[in-house]
Amino acid sequence: MQTKEINVLVLAYLGDTIYEDYIRKFLIDKGINNVSILQKEAVNYVSAVNQSKFLYEMINDNFLSDEELSIVKRARNYKTNSHPKNCDIITYKYATGLECLIGYLELEKKRERIDEIMNFILNK
Repeated sequence: MQTKEINVLVLAYLGDTIYEDYIRKFLIDKGINNVSILQKEAVNYVSAVNQSKFLYEMINDNFLSDEELSIVKRARNYKTNSHPKNCDIITYKYATGLECLIGYLELEKKRERIDEIMNFILNK
């Protein structure tokens, strides 16, 4: 099966774990040694609202390739009515788009591009 044929929610499921791993390592590298502080700081990056914001910034800065944008749009346009109570459906879909993109890049073995995306996010 080609990566582009994989369900976008499956790609997002994978992308979520990779994204969160980057965030946790970043915060630990900053010298944070308290788990409750790590959790509070992580929310600044892993909430749907913030993930959506980071994706908007990448789109507005023309940071993503056409191929990457098509993956994001596929995820954003996926038919679903469920979303967390702390954000609206549009925000949730953009956050899912970011996670989907990261999952897609991982399966395509484009780890360097994931690094570039995460550096964009972590240097904001």
